[in-house]
Amino acid sequence: MPHFVIDCSENILKLNAPEKTLLAVHEAAEKSNLFDKGDIKVRLNPFKENYLVGGKKDDFIHVFANIMEGRTTEQKSKLSQQVIIRLKQIFPSVGFIAININDFEKATYCNKSMV
Repeated sequence: MPHFVIDCSENILKLNAPEKTLLAVHEAAEKSNLFDKGDIKVRLNPFKENYLVGGKKDDFIHVFANIMEGRTTEQKSKLSQQVIIRLKQIFPSVGFIAININDFEKATYCNKSMV
């Protein structure tokens, strides 16, 4: 926990190495001081087909962040801004870069080590 899933157009992989994108999101999450470094998970899902941005095949990056409940709206807003600032730095030509944060409920979350 937390999980950051990056959906993007496949061309994003040509603009920067996938590892650079993964590390950018990981480092922004780490700098937020909301999570332990070893707990941050980041995944990248490139889309070659079957997407539109404003009715066109424009490049895009959208980060879906899933975090454990308990952070304030201010903390989540700051995290969102940190991720977007970092992605804008490495992808200045990409017109659509966004993030949304969803909370996991502690009462319903379960992982392998919990059972």
